[in-house]
Amino acid sequence: MALPSLLSHSRTRSSVLREPLRQGGLRALLAPWDPPSVHPHDRAAERACTPPSTGSSPPPLDWTRLGSRTISSGAGMSLTQYGLTNHTLTSQRRSYWTLCPQHSSFGPPAEIATKEAQHSVDDSFGVQQRTFGSAAEPIQRNPDYSVLNSDDVSYFKSILGDNGVVQDKDRVAVANVDWMGKYKGASQLLLLPKSTNEVSKVLAYCDSRRLAVVPQGGNTGLVGGSVPVHDEVIVNLGGMDKIISFDNVNGILTCEAGCVLENLSTFVENEGFIMPLDLGAKGSCQIGGNISTNAGGLRFIRYGSLHGNVLGLEVVLANGTVLDMLTTLRKDNTGYDLKHLFVGSEGSLGIVTKVSILTPAKLPSTNVAFLSCNDYMSCQKLLLAARRSLGEILSAFEFMDRQCIDLAMTHLEGVHNPLPVSPYKFYVLIETTGSDESYDKAKLEAFLLRSMEDGLVADGVIAQDISQASNFWRIREGISEASVKVGAVYKYDLSIPVEKLYDIVEEMRSRVGDTAEVLGYGHLGDGNLHLNILSSKYSDNILAQIEPFVYEWTAGHRGSISAEHGLGLMKAEKIHYSKSPEAVQLMASIKKLMDPNSILNPYKVLPQSALSPEQGS
Repeated sequence: MALPSLLSHSRTRSSVLREPLRQGGLRALLAPWDPPSVHPHDRAAERACTPPSTGSSPPPLDWTRLGSRTISSGAGMSLTQYGLTNHTLTSQRRSYWTLCPQHSSFGPPAEIATKEAQHSVDDSFGVQQRTFGSAAEPIQRNPDYSVLNSDDVSYFKSILGDNGVVQDKDRVAVANVDWMGKYKGASQLLLLPKSTNEVSKVLAYCDSRRLAVVPQGGNTGLVGGSVPVHDEVIVNLGGMDKIISFDNVNGILTCEAGCVLENLSTFVENEGFIMPLDLGAKGSCQIGGNISTNAGGLRFIRYGSLHGNVLGLEVVLANGTVLDMLTTLRKDNTGYDLKHLFVGSEGSLGIVTKVSILTPAKLPSTNVAFLSCNDYMSCQKLLLAARRSLGEILSAFEFMDRQCIDLAMTHLEGVHNPLPVSPYKFYVLIETTGSDESYDKAKLEAFLLRSMEDGLVADGVIAQDISQASNFWRIREGISEASVKVGAVYKYDLSIPVEKLYDIVEEMRSRVGDTAEVLGYGHLGDGNLHLNILSSKYSDNILAQIEPFVYEWTAGHRGSISAEHGLGLMKAEKIHYSKSPEAVQLMASIKKLMDPNSILNPYKVLPQSALSPEQGS
């Protein structure tokens, strides 16, 4: 398929092109261009998914539904029956197909996990080994927690069965380490409950014995929130993956917390809806973990946060109490809206077991453009122009600097640079979704023409088929994966006023000099910067240049030190950079009320000093 450029194929200067643009519009400048190569592993899946050609014109980016599915009102349907459930973390490509599960061949997380599984679990319950960290001292194990014994294991087997209690060192070792290999715990036990009742019994027992617990979903987090710090019992909800019901009039999905996000996306798309949340790790992350971390993702600019889309939750508290808030009502103004306590609490207040979530209607028209800008000011102005000109159809506005593109081209297989002729300082990916294909495309093209004439866009292309659109998204979503292939990566997820957002990237480059490479990318439409500092290996000297500067700078500009990744272990002691002492103390009071023995995800989210003395370091 031809891939059009906003400029000519030879990249003629814009001043020469302005007259043809006025006369003929964007379509007058379409030029043939070879599509990006497809990774060999993906060709079979692509052929299986590709609709038959109906002519020479490119197919629309969004395909017709392939039918509907009826859900029983009984026990529900397991997603292992409906679609491919992948509990091994892999990096995912963006998919626009309806019933075609992704078969990712990209996989640093799985590779890391495999390598880590070769090492024996550290059985020491003393000082945590710091494989990567913050400038803070290693956290001492709280001696008030009990040590797991054979009676505990026997009890868990009595309620979960032998298959639900994992002691194999290699399998437990994989669950002990985060996908980036930064944080490693020393748990000796992995539990796999399959029902809310089983989760309730596990927590009630752990609370009575004061056994610390770490809830775990797809283990795709970036701040050490989903792995043990010491010897906590790991409770993974991957076995709770049933869809309970779907209201295809109102678009309300009710499901268990272990459902993989991509499988939910596939299911609701077949019903004519989409998930309000889309992440690069959607092939592995679980909806319960998404809610517990209040994950943001790529659709935030259009559909907002999970606080606005989650209608109800079922949560198991630390003492085993099941809190049923699983309403599907859009409006319920009876008292405190308690579900919001658990959205973003990172498993520190309770374990989410079921969720009802509002899914928007799937719109038939999708367009994706990949653009370049000469400076960051142009990116800002382009965002403002997009909000004004594209309005209701704007669904994503992502930006990357040149270093990100170079990294992706070097370390990602099967991707192609859409703008290879000249390196630009910044790149922007814009996606629109709407209900009228011809209107939406014309609106996008007119916006891009004006933006080029105004000097905001230096160059750009619009995807003409699914392969090209997927290639654009693969570049953006693959940056995190590519970064870990360099060696060591220090990742920071910041909310900063848009006009100042890139300043910290430039300042960080001045601080680290030639010792590391600094990348900036993220959700510009949400003011969310992903700041990555790459080096061949972790170094205390590099870390000293980064922290606490990155937190102080962010606080000084009234930003947030965590935009969407949470606090976890990495930032628990840094919360004061974004929250007042009074707010932190109130959070600690809620934690003590709901989890008095502090068994749920200890050492995370809140600083130890804010909790009772017996929980301090």
